[in-house]
Amino acid sequence: MIIGIIGLGLIGGSFAKAIKYNTDSTVLGYDKNAGVLLRSKLLGAVDDDLTRDRIGDCDIVITAIYPEATKQYITENADKFKKGALVLDTCGVKGYVCEDMWKLAKENGFKFIGAHPMAGRHLSGFDYSLVNLFENASMILIPDGEADINDLETLKKLFCDIGFTNIQFSTPEEHDRIIAFTSQLAHVVSNAYVKSPNAKVHAGFSAGSYKDLTRVAKLNEEMWTELFLENADNLTEEIDYIIENLKQYSDAIKARDSDALRQLLKEGRECKERIDGDYRD
Repeated sequence: MIIGIIGLGLIGGSFAKAIKYNTDSTVLGYDKNAGVLLRSKLLGAVDDDLTRDRIGDCDIVITAIYPEATKQYITENADKFKKGALVLDTCGVKGYVCEDMWKLAKENGFKFIGAHPMAGRHLSGFDYSLVNLFENASMILIPDGEADINDLETLKKLFCDIGFTNIQFSTPEEHDRIIAFTSQLAHVVSNAYVKSPNAKVHAGFSAGSYKDLTRVAKLNEEMWTELFLENADNLTEEIDYIIENLKQYSDAIKARDSDALRQLLKEGRECKERIDGDYRD
């Protein structure tokens, strides 16, 4: 199988490394940075360049670039994909991407399936890509209503071969609503949290909880700005909800109301216990 990867940053580079290490597939790669593409070939993550005249050789094409760039690349090359080829994005939003790409795929004879690997690091770029980045991770797939079960089986096998242990199917609407909570809100909160004046003088006073909460504050602002704005309604709903919850804690503490504060903390603990119990079940 020939697999093309567009964008050899953290995610694309990790896909290339994982596919080369764990499968017999040929990997063709493209990155706008010629130096990155050269390093990927020297390190054996990519077999050869994915030039425009080789797009049609690929059985699977994975785009690992920003949403707007993804739509632009697939649109500009829609007539070059092999008939029946599987084309996947890896974007963190799906409503903005999937509907347009499903329509384009049908018009040009290839198959588009939305994909979102639930794995990453707070560092970006090919130099930080890992062959084992996807081990024990979930892959969310967003097929249209006409997806072929055999195509989904092909993707499931590929993703399991490179480390994913859970394949989750979803819709663009469900994906974007839940990702606003599980991923995007966490990045907003972490990024805002480190803006406290005490962040400058915390050395020697922090431990695991500080590290956990601040890990994703060091983000790629170009990418996350695009993702946040393309999922604005869902994300602002989550931001408003956490502000409302924090206000309750603030009010209880300002009033020195131990009963109210204890109840809020109890409710939060019980929510976490229910969530953990659901995952164990």
